Amino acid sequence: MAIEIVELGEKDKKRRRDFLDVARDIYADDPVWVRPLDMELEDRLDRKKNPFFDHGDAQAFVAYRDGRRVGRITAQIDHSHLERHKDAAGFFGFLDTMDDPEVARALLEKAADWNRARGMKLLRGPISLNINEELGCLVEGFDTPPMIMMPHHRPYQGGLIEQAGLKKLKDFYAWTYDVGSVPTRAQKAHDEILAMPEVTARHLDPDRFGEEVRVLMDIFNDAWSDNWGFVPLSERELAKMAADMKLILFPEITYLVSIDGEPAAVALALPNLNEVIHDFDGKLFPFNVAKLLYRLRVKGPKSGRLIILGIKKKYRHVRKYAGLSAFLYVAMNRAAHLLGLERGELSWTLEDNAAINAGIRLMGGRIYKKYRVYEREL
Repeated sequence: MAIEIVELGEKDKKRRRDFLDVARDIYADDPVWVRPLDMELEDRLDRKKNPFFDHGDAQAFVAYRDGRRVGRITAQIDHSHLERHKDAAGFFGFLDTMDDPEVARALLEKAADWNRARGMKLLRGPISLNINEELGCLVEGFDTPPMIMMPHHRPYQGGLIEQAGLKKLKDFYAWTYDVGSVPTRAQKAHDEILAMPEVTARHLDPDRFGEEVRVLMDIFNDAWSDNWGFVPLSERELAKMAADMKLILFPEITYLVSIDGEPAAVALALPNLNEVIHDFDGKLFPFNVAKLLYRLRVKGPKSGRLIILGIKKKYRHVRKYAGLSAFLYVAMNRAAHLLGLERGELSWTLEDNAAINAGIRLMGGRIYKKYRVYEREL
């Protein structure tokens, strides 16, 4: 019953299929798990298609016990992270295992060895593949499905990571809120911002979405630059993100705020694709395309995720613009209501970002999921 850890070769179709399908084995009796689209996951692991590999390196592994697939992991280095943070941190991601401490330990040791061989001093994760993609192991909130671009795990997974010698580094929150009425205080802040003649707000233009995303990311890079683990997107990552998001974008749940004509704040939400593909088993072609289009564009999803809300630093501490975040929350809530959305998720936020978390509580948000990143020395 020895455990074998096998490295995925770029042209090894069987191992790649095992890397994708082992998740089905692990989550077979989990009623809320939503399998991501295989084509999307394969693209993320493809060195030619994922711009992460312009500044990073990664290797995927599959674990077998007695010939049966029982887990998976990636090990990766992000040179953009190393250049910015200079912490000699290597990463692991895409960790999913059976409830087996030996399997989890073997996979994490393989990721540790891979990173150690490349001079890294820390092993950190799960982060798949970098800070701008999925991060964290779910440690609270196992009874509801994951939102678009958010991970899901079995309740035992965090414990297995800790048994393998890693300790908590940071927790991240996902907040849920019911679309509808807003607190009086938030509405008042919204109305005060709306009344300012120098402030304008509009939806992002899907016909110029490539340009719009560049403005969005300029605000994001400024607003988030001091956040833990922050790494800016590269030009190619920006272009790919724009292309991917445009396919599912609802312009109504996007906002760009300008002050005296200068972009100052942005909010971007996406419809919850996981609600649409929950029964696809990871397959889009050939039969599920029509279902996806009907559910997304005709029937319409009932939930969405606010993935970016940022205010440029120069405006963040100006007293008269203190209500900008409340303005965006109220505007997004109203737009979501008109679209027929019933529930939203705001994610993720850092556990120690008191100002952001307080603002979400003001809007009636409630923490309903927690994700954890772990670390150990190599």
